[in-house]
Amino acid sequence: MSMQSHALPPELAALHARTKAAADKFGLDTFEVIFEMLDYDQINQVAAGGGFPKRYPHWRFGMSYDQLSKGYEWGMQKIYEMVINTDPCYAYLLNSNAYIDQKLVMAHVYGHCDFFKNNYWFSKTNRKMLDGMANHASRVRRYMDRFGEEEVEAFIDRCLSVEDLIDPYLPFQTQADRKEEASREEAPEDPVSKFAAPRSYLDPFMNPKAVLEQEKKDAAEKRKNTKEQFPAEPQRDVLKFILEHGSLADWQADILSMVREESYYFVPQRMTKIMNEGWASYWHSKILTEAMLEPSEFIDFADRHAGVMATQPGGMNPYKLGIEMFRHIEERWNKGKFGKEYETCDDMVQKKHWDKKLNQGREKIFQVRKAHNDITFLDEFFTEEFCEEQKLYTYEMNPRTKRYEIKNRDWRQVKEKMLSMLTNGGQPLIKLIDANYKNRAELLLRHEHQGQDLDLNYARATLSNLSALWKRAVHIETQVEGVRKCWGFANGEFSEEK
Repeated sequence: MSMQSHALPPELAALHARTKAAADKFGLDTFEVIFEMLDYDQINQVAAGGGFPKRYPHWRFGMSYDQLSKGYEWGMQKIYEMVINTDPCYAYLLNSNAYIDQKLVMAHVYGHCDFFKNNYWFSKTNRKMLDGMANHASRVRRYMDRFGEEEVEAFIDRCLSVEDLIDPYLPFQTQADRKEEASREEAPEDPVSKFAAPRSYLDPFMNPKAVLEQEKKDAAEKRKNTKEQFPAEPQRDVLKFILEHGSLADWQADILSMVREESYYFVPQRMTKIMNEGWASYWHSKILTEAMLEPSEFIDFADRHAGVMATQPGGMNPYKLGIEMFRHIEERWNKGKFGKEYETCDDMVQKKHWDKKLNQGREKIFQVRKAHNDITFLDEFFTEEFCEEQKLYTYEMNPRTKRYEIKNRDWRQVKEKMLSMLTNGGQPLIKLIDANYKNRAELLLRHEHQGQDLDLNYARATLSNLSALWKRAVHIETQVEGVRKCWGFANGEFSEEK
């Protein structure tokens, strides 16, 4: 994929300078932001590559490009902006957008860039991933030249089908955590039973040395003949385990490591979608309405902003949910609607008009954007008051009318449903629990059931590709209506095991 980006025209370069000045004035802290102008064909290419102009050759990027191009040509969708988490931050503008669109996009991008730089969950990401992606592309092309395009692309297909089998929290492990994990892998001291001597000089008589040595030998022999669990602890990062213990060719291991590295790069974006989009939307609204809009632009801005915030009944728009959550938090901390005094107040009229005039809201939302991800964000700040203000309910399809209708208005159930949708990015939580299943060096995975059943069609495809990577059979445990079930993929067949 090659393209020629274009520098900003003087009018937009001046707009960029104004936007940066306004962002600085409001306290946003970003890496250097570089805007590049692209036409719709170029921006579709970049979007198909996940925001990166150079990706390794693969059919999925071509498919994404085709879908985006058709959507634009048929008027079904339009890309206004893209920004990637790098240092400096690169952002792309569509050259056919109106001036008010470019103004909104630039302010929105500065919100994203502040979030990328300061949110904890992005702190371990590779800020030079633009170079990393280009490097991956070059290596994959070399492998295609050497081993054939079809073979390499087929292997990439297998890797991509299991790219989510990683541990999102692994990059945040401390050195102490790693040492503790390593110590658990070490063989425990063989247990020896000793009598408690009332006096120290009696110990050699009550616990003869020869007897203790024999007990140690017996315990060691018993442990030797007992099958030990491998790995010692369940592993979420299945890709890492295969890289360390599988029998892949060098080029295959290199490609799998690239897929794993890219998967870890994109994890924080999945973990903070609501917060990230909400933060960017909050700041494009704040910067434009308070610092940059001309009187003649307010109606056009309101039209664009309303389009971004639109939400269908039963749906969840991360832009809308995120911006309203940040506004709700800001209002609560401005008015002092938190703490024991507020929580224990049982006068609903008094709580409704509560205002301690603390004006701590702006400081609080900056703290929140630094520390939280979507799950902790909703868990801590999604309140009954917020749920009622936003009219958030759970919905269910009415089989008679074929329409979605309100099922429940209980804010706790609404919150629980949202959290369940966000847990593990909406993907089933899978762990590797045994790499020597049935003493045949086969893999046994476990689906940690959290209210979501395993989709057997996806499970079949995933186990098939995982088996091809491991070069042996693979099995998975799950629950169906509270009953333990186990499926396996062996010899090209997927079947339930008894």
